[in-house]
Amino acid sequence: MRLANVLNLTMKEFASLWRDPAAIVLIVFAFTFAVYVVSRDIKTEVNNAPVGVVDDDHSPLSRRLTDALQPPLFRAPVPLTTRTADTALETGRVIFVLEIPPNFEADLLRGRKPALMLLIDATAMAQAGLGASHIGRIVAAEVSQALGSPASEASQPVRLVPRMAFNPNHQAIWFVSVMQITLDLTILSILLVGAAFMRERERGTIERLLVMPVTPIEVALGKIIANGMVVAMAAFLSLQIVVRLGLGVPIQGSVALFMACVAPYLFATAAIGILLATSAGSMPQFALMSIPVFVILNLLSGAVTPMESMPAPMRLVMQASPTTQFVALSSAILFRGAGLAEVWEHLAAIVVVGTLALVLALIRFRAQMQKAG
Repeated sequence: MRLANVLNLTMKEFASLWRDPAAIVLIVFAFTFAVYVVSRDIKTEVNNAPVGVVDDDHSPLSRRLTDALQPPLFRAPVPLTTRTADTALETGRVIFVLEIPPNFEADLLRGRKPALMLLIDATAMAQAGLGASHIGRIVAAEVSQALGSPASEASQPVRLVPRMAFNPNHQAIWFVSVMQITLDLTILSILLVGAAFMRERERGTIERLLVMPVTPIEVALGKIIANGMVVAMAAFLSLQIVVRLGLGVPIQGSVALFMACVAPYLFATAAIGILLATSAGSMPQFALMSIPVFVILNLLSGAVTPMESMPAPMRLVMQASPTTQFVALSSAILFRGAGLAEVWEHLAAIVVVGTLALVLALIRFRAQMQKAG
């Protein structure tokens, strides 16, 4: 492999990308508007959740409980009756319905233990579990204050004092913004490199390249380096301008180390793109093959759902995914301030997977060229 050939092919790919305004617009859109909007609008924590209250007690305590359910966690409670509560849940008007039985305050003052009923629309998964815990905490606090025992927690033999690390206010925007950049890196590296290969094949220029004194690996590296450098630069600017300045997300770790790890990750995903391109017969077929690949890579990487919640066989399989390794790596570096000593295993796995994908892609590429010749 001659470095001069790789350099010339890389410059050729830069020129080809520069003449493709649609690709440039896609890159700019993905790393600016898409990162900002998705990070601002996707909420995994409880925020402005609709709640209804069936107050059959009409006591000062029941009104106190109703007044305690307020923004930003909940909307102003909707007054309901026993008959309208089910309809409100079925139509999606509310997610939670708190039912306060008759004589609730009187029974409490007599030393009894009356029960409150909380109905939850569990189809709203993002808010159902956390919202129920918030309502339980609010009810317990209000009842304790009403009974004059605010220190009831201190009377317990064991007291748990939580201290939140790395994201003390549970702001989803911190995590979502970085994961959106990871998603953009995955999609664009696969699409741009794979589409560049498909475009060469459809135009017949790939055969012209190979009759010149260049090898398939030089052609592949030229496309990987050119498109990877553009995507990496866009990710760096998005992290600094959109995430750090626009969204106000504090980056605790080394951005330089993160960008150094982006390079092998783009190599791995671009190699997957070449492998898909050598398996597809046309550009539409390549696009259809790419969609389930990067959807699975993203959804099962730990960026959307925790890896620990997956079945053990699936967790084992997804360890071979470069996206799984990169999600763990990027979270450790940017949020927990990890160094190379803590993430080198993830980095090594990414390099191994990328190398295997590139070898398979080159084997298929050579076979296609020999068959065409």
